[in-house]
Amino acid sequence: MAVLHAACGQDTPAGISTGAPAPQVLVEPLQYHRMQTRVEAVGTSRAIRSIELHPATSGEVISVQFEPGQRVSAGDVLVELDSRQEKLAVALAEVRLQDAERLFDRYQRTGSSGAILPTDIDAARTAVEAARIELDRARVALDDRTIEAQFGGHVGITEVDPGDRINPDTLITTLDDRSALLVTFEVPEARVGDIRVDDDVAIATWNSREPTAYGRVVDIGSRIDPGTRTFVARAQVPNDTDALRPGMSFRVSIEVEGAAYPMVAETGVQWGADGAYIWSVVNGRAQRVPVQIIQRQKGRVLLDADIERGALIVVEGIQRMREGIDVSYEPPNVAESHPEVVNGAAPQGGE
Repeated sequence: MAVLHAACGQDTPAGISTGAPAPQVLVEPLQYHRMQTRVEAVGTSRAIRSIELHPATSGEVISVQFEPGQRVSAGDVLVELDSRQEKLAVALAEVRLQDAERLFDRYQRTGSSGAILPTDIDAARTAVEAARIELDRARVALDDRTIEAQFGGHVGITEVDPGDRINPDTLITTLDDRSALLVTFEVPEARVGDIRVDDDVAIATWNSREPTAYGRVVDIGSRIDPGTRTFVARAQVPNDTDALRPGMSFRVSIEVEGAAYPMVAETGVQWGADGAYIWSVVNGRAQRVPVQIIQRQKGRVLLDADIERGALIVVEGIQRMREGIDVSYEPPNVAESHPEVVNGAAPQGGE
């Protein structure tokens, strides 16, 4: 802010000093700020990774090695099925592979003497490869007898108990990595282009007035729903404290930035018979500038006005201003008067 001295007389022509004590007013340089619009929606969350666990094969449950709600790590065994037949199959496949390898090795050692036909050597080589494949297949079948956690997370409730016979259609449990949540919400089609990936998002539970957590937009849908006239967006929200749960609904808020407009303090705006206006100082004289109110933001006003960036605007003592009166002022400090401006310009001083 700067102190502005204005000499004005009630009946004195504009620009002529009366010698009366100059009234003190405050000015600030005009700066630009982007229009802020809050977009609110209802969002539904899911874990950043979430799966339903089913067995790969049928069998009898031998053990269930987790409790509902337990935190598990990747690779932990959750359920074990009866695997006696599969272990025997692996042992048999190992024996057959060893036998095939011995025969192939013997054929190779005697092949140079001509006692073994090349076709017999090729058949022995094929038998070794087939036996190795059978062994790998038996090991896969044995691995399928245990159900492991694919990643770290929390397991859900299970209806499976030891002794149950299950098949690939049986749901064993759920596994959620809820270190972060993905919150999906719908946005009106009028906001296409306003919301972008990496925009900040605030979410709040329905029993909280303040934001519960903050995140960012990670995905934006490519289509408009013709029925609802909305498109889908998705935000990722950290859940380090594990206070949020997949499936919860939230109030989602996004502050959307629009075009940049001149911004002044609310105290600098006056109203007359022809609408709103402000007082500017041009070449050391007061000038009345008509404006249109675009938006109010925390004690300041965005305006649509024909005025240059950096022009000095009277924000206090405006009741003393008259068109064309001579004024004197100290050039204000832009950073001190309004540090959060967008692309601020240096103020222009006057005599």
